[in-house]
Amino acid sequence: MRILVAGATGAVGRSLLPQLVARDHEVVGTTRTLARAALIRQFGARPLIVDGLDAEAVRGAVQAAEPDVIVHQMTDLKNASDLRHFDRAFAVSNRLRTEGTDHLLGAAREAGVKRFVAQSFCGWPYAMTGAEVKTEECALDPQPLPEMRRTLEAIRHLEQAVTRSPSVSGIVLRYGAFYGPNTGLFDGPLVEQVARRRFPLIGDGGGCWSFIHIDDAAAATVLAIERGDAGNIYNIVDDEPACVRDWLPALAALLGAGPPPHMPAWLGRLVAGKHIVAMMTRVRAGSNAKAKSELGWEPAHPTWRHGFVEVLRQMHSHDRSAQ
Repeated sequence: MRILVAGATGAVGRSLLPQLVARDHEVVGTTRTLARAALIRQFGARPLIVDGLDAEAVRGAVQAAEPDVIVHQMTDLKNASDLRHFDRAFAVSNRLRTEGTDHLLGAAREAGVKRFVAQSFCGWPYAMTGAEVKTEECALDPQPLPEMRRTLEAIRHLEQAVTRSPSVSGIVLRYGAFYGPNTGLFDGPLVEQVARRRFPLIGDGGGCWSFIHIDDAAAATVLAIERGDAGNIYNIVDDEPACVRDWLPALAALLGAGPPPHMPAWLGRLVAGKHIVAMMTRVRAGSNAKAKSELGWEPAHPTWRHGFVEVLRQMHSHDRSAQ
């Protein structure tokens, strides 16, 4: 198949492109900057320079690529570590989830593209009540905290636009929290804060998170492209949901740091905000049973416990080789 990956140099795209090429797909990847075009070529794909918020540029890219499938991986996560100002940190990503999605879908319909796979998120968007681990049929949060409201609205827009498109077979992938070498959780600021014991455990640490190694996220995306059912949403997460009180001390120990300091919830609300306390104490994780059953997917890193160890080993090995 000819596949257009929009946002090809993002976290998922950098792992997805070589996996698609290895399966003999013809791949075109978009990026916003000329400097990153070489990276797309390095992966064996053809680059196009496109601003995902420019409707005419998106339309032109889709017409030039003539794809059978479009994969929407457009995000802007350069400020994603600033979780105290949640909606502000994800403001550009939210435009890409709304305007960018609409541009891509409109171009897809005009070009006769039949399949469309889009990135969403699994974890805090679910309602913070009921079961700790949610399936795709469970409701998203009906009353999001104010600091997270615009981001959840953007996620809802993307998911509804993609899965309800009348002329394009749309599939949504709700990825867990990414980790991998220099990706997501290990992208610098958070790990550094944990290592310096500046990332406290707030309240009871009962918030339940889902993690996913970036290579597993890409592998699941390949299967969704090839065999996912139209109109479906899939949680793409590992096999072991984790409470903050479990994964945060474990990560600190792996980094050689002492246990994270504890902060009571009332103080956390004053210092960091209600939404940060909710992420530490109330959020729900996702079940991957549907993706495993319907896509035939098995994560190569079934638990974050082993995955974190592997990533840190790779990072240390890279640091030693660079010396």
